[in-house]
Amino acid sequence: MGRKYFKDLLMYEETLFKDDRIFDLDYIPKDFNYRNTQLSEIAFCLRPAIKGGRPANAMVTGPPATGKTTAIKLMFEEIENQTDKIACVHINCQVHTSKFSVFSQIHKKIVGHLPPETGVPFSRVYDRIFKKLLKDNKSLVVALDDMNYLFYDRYVNDILYQILRAHELYPGVKTAIVGVISDVEFNYKLDMRISSAYKPRSIFFQPYSKKEIKSILEDRAKLGLYPDVISDDILELIANHTFDGGDLRVGIELLRMSTLNAETEASKIIDVKHVEAALSTSQLMNLSNILQTLDTGELELMKMISKVDKMQSGELFKIFEKNRKESYTKFYRSLDKLEALRLIDTKFKGKGMKGRTREIIARFMMDEINKALEK
Repeated sequence: MGRKYFKDLLMYEETLFKDDRIFDLDYIPKDFNYRNTQLSEIAFCLRPAIKGGRPANAMVTGPPATGKTTAIKLMFEEIENQTDKIACVHINCQVHTSKFSVFSQIHKKIVGHLPPETGVPFSRVYDRIFKKLLKDNKSLVVALDDMNYLFYDRYVNDILYQILRAHELYPGVKTAIVGVISDVEFNYKLDMRISSAYKPRSIFFQPYSKKEIKSILEDRAKLGLYPDVISDDILELIANHTFDGGDLRVGIELLRMSTLNAETEASKIIDVKHVEAALSTSQLMNLSNILQTLDTGELELMKMISKVDKMQSGELFKIFEKNRKESYTKFYRSLDKLEALRLIDTKFKGKGMKGRTREIIARFMMDEINKALEK
């Protein structure tokens, strides 16, 4: 194979994608359908700040991939287009899990740059944020996306307190928090000092219906693919898989991967075999993305569970303690996180050394974990 062969491969331009950015998971569509009620409720909470008042707190809940993040980002974008009196900060709490990390993102938005990672005390970072807000006469609205991650390491109370009670140190500062939780079974409990200040308006995003899923995927296909690349039957097939899995992001990724599979075979259309191949790959990628959110101890615990299929929590703790030298509290926080991420299932059974014990059941076996980690 000569150089021309490799040059031809790199320069090959024939594609089924009209615009592949349409299938990016962080793409925000111009037409955001089926969520008018929720958008109105978010707007209701934030509207007072446009008139110089205090924005209201909100708690946005619903299953994964039901439009929560997109709705908030769209609303924040619209607010900042209308007024310069509100600073809107969206924070991914899967990535930013500590107090300093969260406030660094707020500092970046308000002050214009991230603070140094070392050598600067938190109090100085905090002071810069709220003095700048006062100087600019701006309200602050912080969206804590996947806020449940802040509970696992017990940072949530301190973070909420520092934001919601800022007016006590900086009179005139107006703040609000939009919490976002995708685990509908997650029962959050805050300290008394926080719960008195954080009384949010509840906004629920219900799962999309099969008809709505197909319509959304159809819109993406029209924007992102050339005409006649995908048939209605194939769209229906992808919509069915998406509905069964309960995650719209999987459907969008399935659409993208199916198109790539068709391109690889130099096919002008997407066929059933392209979808089936993409389905296997996308499930593995989804597991890989979830595993990347675990710390070293949590990942090791997941591997222990996946080796045995099921085990009593007491037996598992003995192995975990021996291998990791971690506390009982850390062990149970890790279990709660694995269950919240739907990597394991748990059932309460009988009595254990500290009350009722749990049976821990793996949802993925060791070979699946290893394959996902190789991605």
